[in-house]
Amino acid sequence: MSNSTINAKETSTKNLLNPDVANNELELELEEYTRSAVRNIKFTVILKPAMISLIALFISFYLDLSEVPILGNITIDLAKSLFPSWQPATGDIEPFRFWWLPLAVYSIFILLAFLAYNKLKLAIIRTPASGTIDRIINSYTSVIDSLATALPLIGAAILLISIKLGEEIFLGLSVPFEVKALIVLALGKLFEPVMDQLGVEFQSVVNHVSDIRDKYFSRIQVENSKNILRQLNQNSSGTSMGTQLSLADVEKFKMLVEQSAKLSEIMNRNFISISALAEKVNQIEGVSSQKITELNGLANALNQASQSLGDEKTLTGLKYLEAIVIKK
Repeated sequence: MSNSTINAKETSTKNLLNPDVANNELELELEEYTRSAVRNIKFTVILKPAMISLIALFISFYLDLSEVPILGNITIDLAKSLFPSWQPATGDIEPFRFWWLPLAVYSIFILLAFLAYNKLKLAIIRTPASGTIDRIINSYTSVIDSLATALPLIGAAILLISIKLGEEIFLGLSVPFEVKALIVLALGKLFEPVMDQLGVEFQSVVNHVSDIRDKYFSRIQVENSKNILRQLNQNSSGTSMGTQLSLADVEKFKMLVEQSAKLSEIMNRNFISISALAEKVNQIEGVSSQKITELNGLANALNQASQSLGDEKTLTGLKYLEAIVIKK
């Protein structure tokens, strides 16, 4: 466990009676921990979940209808190994080389994962919220899935068109492209665990921040209870040494403990509400100054209306209006 986590859990009790100072210290500790935890998440965490897709990318070089650099004509060599007596037809059409297509698209997948990683780092440091992680991961996963799905559909369209264009276009261009496009589709599906792993890594930071905040408020409640008990013991020893607490003192102690528990619960609820509000505001793409001015005007109007409802003359007028409506 890092020093930031320990400091966040062991915030000094001297500020427990001053919620503003204590809350500021908590937020500073949580911000420090979040920055440290996010820095410890390296992009290399994608290597393990990317192994399956990397193996599929390697296999894709052996699933080709034309010659591949270094490996040669994989299809013909594989056919000869399976059927030794088989001989390729002379004058056969030479397919177009698309061995580079899965490699190029997979490089785009890696680039998108890196962009998602950088965006998650900035977003979690600014607003550690689960909704932020889900929104970023879903957006980049959608781009990867769209790219992987679009190529086979384009290849199918080219395949249908090339049927009328003749055997050379059909077998030399359309079929090789469709084969590689289907491999790209498989790579896109196998790459999804990479994005999921990024989400899990950053989600663990968010969960830990939430746990620290919850434990902090529980600790406030315990410390306040201890302080109240210490003060009652001091008052009791000052008035009558060696005597037990009276029934009134016990009732007072019980009331103070309940008030302390309610205060801690209210503070925790307020922090949760503020975090949820910050997450919703962060999801809004653009909040103009005009909208903020309109919201302030609406808030002032509601405030004036609530004050008017408390005025005796307004209440009397409303009662007269109610009486007139009832008579009618």
